[in-house]
Amino acid sequence: MDASQQDERYAAAAAELGGAIERLARAYEAEVDVRGDLIQDIHVALWRSFAAFDGRCSLRTWVYRVAHNTAASHVQKRRRFRPERWASLDAIEALPDTDDPETAVGERRALSRLMSLIHQLAPPDRQVLLLYLEDLDAAAMGEITGLSPGAVATKIHRLKALLARRFAEGRAKA
Repeated sequence: MDASQQDERYAAAAAELGGAIERLARAYEAEVDVRGDLIQDIHVALWRSFAAFDGRCSLRTWVYRVAHNTAASHVQKRRRFRPERWASLDAIEALPDTDDPETAVGERRALSRLMSLIHQLAPPDRQVLLLYLEDLDAAAMGEITGLSPGAVATKIHRLKALLARRFAEGRAKA
């Protein structure tokens, strides 16, 4: 593949799935400044990957696979150099506003707690959950993660139950 084809494929993928890449980065990295670096790293890895893209899977599957692998590597590197942190105020501020301030505060607090719980998951579990939140089906998730669709469905069921239980426990403590 020549460089112009690689550039064209990357541009098409970035235009179509740029929002998903940003959501994925937001789920993997709570710090706004570092998240920008992660997004940039994902885009670089994606551009490089199109030199080897042979079309055996869909463009969407390829992008998610590259993005998740890059984000998982990012998490592993960051974990070596710093302990876990809570979601930053900038990340909470970036949430959409609602008309009712009390509702907005409650939604932000709930989303912050949920993201904190998601950040505590092991990278493979986090990857499956984030793909689920991006509304991919079990077959596509299996293709990205290397799991069977049945294993993906089981993992999603268990993760949802775990998060619901931990979320409810946190509410009782508050």
